[in-house]
Amino acid sequence: MYGLKQSMNSAGGRCHDHARCESMWARMKVEVFYSRKDKPENYTVEELKTKIWRYYMSYRNNRHICSANGGMPPAVKRSQFYAESSVAA
Repeated sequence: MYGLKQSMNSAGGRCHDHARCESMWARMKVEVFYSRKDKPENYTVEELKTKIWRYYMSYRNNRHICSANGGMPPAVKRSQFYAESSVAA
């Protein structure tokens, strides 16, 4: 009706394809908003954009220890991957 499509994977309509993304957003909300005294409802859109940008670009990519990456932050693992793939090529 409005040109929207339900997001499901192609193998049987299970919605688990978004589980990692939803988990990441939930963790960000806990770490950035719910653990603080200030309420997210009081932020302007620009303040929210800044907080989300700083969380992902500064903390999550560069300092967050990720067990799926062997205990390395995503940016470090990505750099290591590209360094190893350029040596192998």
